[in-house]
Amino acid sequence: MPSLTGEPLTTQHFIMDADEGKRNKNIGKNFMSRLQCMFSHSSGSESRLSLEDTQQWSQSLERLLESKYGLATFRNFLKSEYSDENIEFWLTCEDYKKIKSSFRMSSRAKKVYEQFIKAESPKEINIDYHTREQIKRNVKTPSTHCFDDAQKIVFGLMERDSYPRFLRSDIYRTLLENLAADATKG
Repeated sequence: MPSLTGEPLTTQHFIMDADEGKRNKNIGKNFMSRLQCMFSHSSGSESRLSLEDTQQWSQSLERLLESKYGLATFRNFLKSEYSDENIEFWLTCEDYKKIKSSFRMSSRAKKVYEQFIKAESPKEINIDYHTREQIKRNVKTPSTHCFDDAQKIVFGLMERDSYPRFLRSDIYRTLLENLAADATKG
């Protein structure tokens, strides 16, 4: 059977594949350990990363984002693809909606606009011209709903594009495999 390069597969190819498998398992274990260390100080129902919780991430993007481990893993995946502006914008909008002070809201709305909405901004998100112009007007007299339309668009983009790629990614699959192996060990 030929390899992807067209040359016949040798014992060396299988050794390399086995080494890569070991490397992926180690990467998965290391990532799992880092995730648990990140959240070891927090308390609550989700104190340990479990196979069941991790499997539930595949049910919906909402389910993934509701999990502190899921969110951290998804962000890590997007950063590895250099495409984390959408999740960063979505999270920024969630924080923005919690602002009570009109002064802080005005200041923060301008920063969000400059960072994510304005054409050629550092983390420009992919939204249509009409939405961009509407937000430009909204920022002049901001409310908690100033970025809602853009946030919905970005969520839809993540749901249709990034999220399915994440579910097929080595990060997610290796994490599931490691948790399943740990569960069978008992």
